Amino acid sequence: EMAELTEEAVAQLHQEDSDIKRDDEDEGAPVEAADGDSKPPTTAVERHISIQTKVEGLEMLVDLNGAGRKSCPLCPEEKFKACYSHKLRRHLQNLHWKVYVEFEGHKMCICHLPCRNLKPSLGGDQASGRHMAHYHCVVCSVTIARKTDMVSHLKRHVNKGETEASYSSSSDVALNEPAPLGQAYEIMKELGTNVQLLPNHTTPQKSDTYFSRKMKTNRQLVFCSLAVLAEERNPLECLDAFGATGIMGLQWAKHLRDSVRVTITDISDTCVKMIKENCELNNIQVDGGPWGPDRPGAEAEKTPIATVEVAMMDANVIMHLRSFDYIHLDPFGTTVNYLDAAFRNVRNLGIISVTSTDTGSLYAKSPNVTLRHYGCHIVRTEYYKELAARMLVASVSRAAARCNKGIEVLLTVALEHFVLVVVRVLRGSTQADESAKKLRKLVHCQWCEARVFLKLGNMVDDTLPCDCQGSLPGKTAVQLGPLWFGPLFNTGFLRKMLSAAVKHSMDDIQPLVKTLICESECTTLKSLVHGSSALTNQVECGVVIKTLQSGEEARLADLSGKRKSGEESGNVLKKLKPDASLEHPPFYYSIHRHSIKGMNMPKLNKFLQYLTEAGFRVSRTHFDPTGVRTDATLQQFKSVLTKYSVPTFTNTATSTQTSVSSEKPV
Repeated sequence: EMAELTEEAVAQLHQEDSDIKRDDEDEGAPVEAADGDSKPPTTAVERHISIQTKVEGLEMLVDLNGAGRKSCPLCPEEKFKACYSHKLRRHLQNLHWKVYVEFEGHKMCICHLPCRNLKPSLGGDQASGRHMAHYHCVVCSVTIARKTDMVSHLKRHVNKGETEASYSSSSDVALNEPAPLGQAYEIMKELGTNVQLLPNHTTPQKSDTYFSRKMKTNRQLVFCSLAVLAEERNPLECLDAFGATGIMGLQWAKHLRDSVRVTITDISDTCVKMIKENCELNNIQVDGGPWGPDRPGAEAEKTPIATVEVAMMDANVIMHLRSFDYIHLDPFGTTVNYLDAAFRNVRNLGIISVTSTDTGSLYAKSPNVTLRHYGCHIVRTEYYKELAARMLVASVSRAAARCNKGIEVLLTVALEHFVLVVVRVLRGSTQADESAKKLRKLVHCQWCEARVFLKLGNMVDDTLPCDCQGSLPGKTAVQLGPLWFGPLFNTGFLRKMLSAAVKHSMDDIQPLVKTLICESECTTLKSLVHGSSALTNQVECGVVIKTLQSGEEARLADLSGKRKSGEESGNVLKKLKPDASLEHPPFYYSIHRHSIKGMNMPKLNKFLQYLTEAGFRVSRTHFDPTGVRTDATLQQFKSVLTKYSVPTFTNTATSTQTSVSSEKPV
């Protein structure tokens, strides 16, 4: 009798599972609402039928002792047709049980049921049946296709101290709608903000709610730039145009509170639901949504710490409809399709941050795509990362000029996975003309990698300082660009970003920001980062911002950010012209690229000291760990490198000569 009851319970569980699947696919018969509606919501995730402790438990899912043909409980009918008991037993043991993954006594057998909600392909077709094989996690009930990925997934649970008994799924947070069948949310915390992630969040082709842990540096840099603008004026209207999980906008609202009014948008309905759930997870109210007792399934809770607006809308549409003080663009790939809309309604002296992840076209791996998206011709060079940064700034400048606006570049970062550009917007045709004049062609020698920006009216053959054009057969010089000719950093803005990073305990990006400060001033003196220097004026296209080193004086500084008008603004621009040489020199040289064969070159820090003693400005660069940014020409750079390089064969030749002389006969 106990065996019959167990079989009936298993059969009922499998029947409920099948009914739920038919509801999800909208192709089954209506489910009987007898027991399903009357059961209260549980806080634990029911274990899937593919998770067993013994092979007998897997065989008990179907009556193998009965007569007639039986269907496999873990395979759909079209994959494995009904067969007799002896064949079905071999099928369960050899296919499902043989490749199980074990965790704390539980065996997770492979499942072929349509549990995974995969995104359709570009042609609109669903994934084929061979892609449906997967495992169900015993801890969080997530579905994972590969066995090795499931083993790694379980190791992460062990490292976090999560077991079957202690780990609860997304049911701890009151959701408006249940999670898809077979999927559970993974909770990730970054900068004090919790977000829920789907199991396939790292694959943008299979998930709308894409999330990358490698972009943490990018998110912190964007946050610091917004924090600096919030000190100048508040409240700010901020837009996170590509929300995905909403983590960036939630970090803004949670840490900056009343200084910002955050709007998070995404075109995907799945992302919008996920963002709203993440708002409730962080005690942030959605603008226009219910809160407290009015929220379904919620008890009396504390007052929300902030309010954000979540909208399902295309990024170009909302940027045309509304005005913002701060706009962040971070699509998956290139950003050129959204630049015109971003500059259309951005407010004066506002900031636009642009993150491009299409490194294939930016880093000269796909020149045809680069020409199509950015209208630039580039080749692979030793300074390819700065070349990509200047190319992206040039595209931003052209988009701003089309809207009669100019830009002031505040920050440019190019790392392995992304290129980030932060610019301040300055209205007016005069500012637009000044920005447009900073777009120039670059002449590059493909043999020695000498480079110089091309001035108007100059020929290519008369521009390069090297003599490769005449000493080598053929043409060695190529024109690249058009590229941004102006500076890539603003020292005063970077100093305030460093203060914001210290204030919000962002230890990860502080070394990077310090490197950017030294690079912007083209110096190796660390005292310029933390030194107690006097008041300095940082000018941004006529905008005077006082930068102070001490915290008390910084709070008393005038950070209104208003543009100087009339003669005062003109005088500031006139004073800037003699100091133009203080801007950091364009591009850098790699010490390994120009090393001399048969010579041991000096250590990089020593070499920087030698260049400084020779009278050149020099600094490290974040673009390349072996790069040196200097105002010296390539010939001068090589001459200093040759002067302080030591031959590698000196010791070898001396020892060889000594051994030969000792072996001579008397």
